[in-house]
Amino acid sequence: MEQRHAAVLKAAGMKATPKRLAILELLEAESGYASPEELWKTLKGRFDRLGLPTVYRNLEELSESGVLTKVIHPNRQLYYYFCRNPEHHHHFVCLSCRKVEDIPSCGIDALEREVSIRNGGKVLSHILQLNGLCGGCAKKGEKA
Repeated sequence: MEQRHAAVLKAAGMKATPKRLAILELLEAESGYASPEELWKTLKGRFDRLGLPTVYRNLEELSESGVLTKVIHPNRQLYYYFCRNPEHHHHFVCLSCRKVEDIPSCGIDALEREVSIRNGGKVLSHILQLNGLCGGCAKKGEKA
């Protein structure tokens, strides 16, 4: 697994440091998203010196390079998710069990046309994340 993560980092133009590899290992083991604090609490026993700012910095660098996906939660806290799908897609995020599922379709074309027609603008990038309850949580009557 470590070699695969090192290859992912190399492809993103990043060094495969022990801390980055450990972050990716933890997030890959999750079926959902995790907070920087949760990752730090798990990892601080594995490294002599690991501060929370280091975890935040690494997560941001991994996110900016496209290795991790940022999950923007309604509680205004940032979470991170290791998505194995390299194709352009979006995510459905369960706010109860933290499961993250790929949404293969994008549907941005109609919105890009609308922006162009309404104000002559041009969309350069976009972020789409759908929040809700997965089927299992909805059946159990869970709440977000």
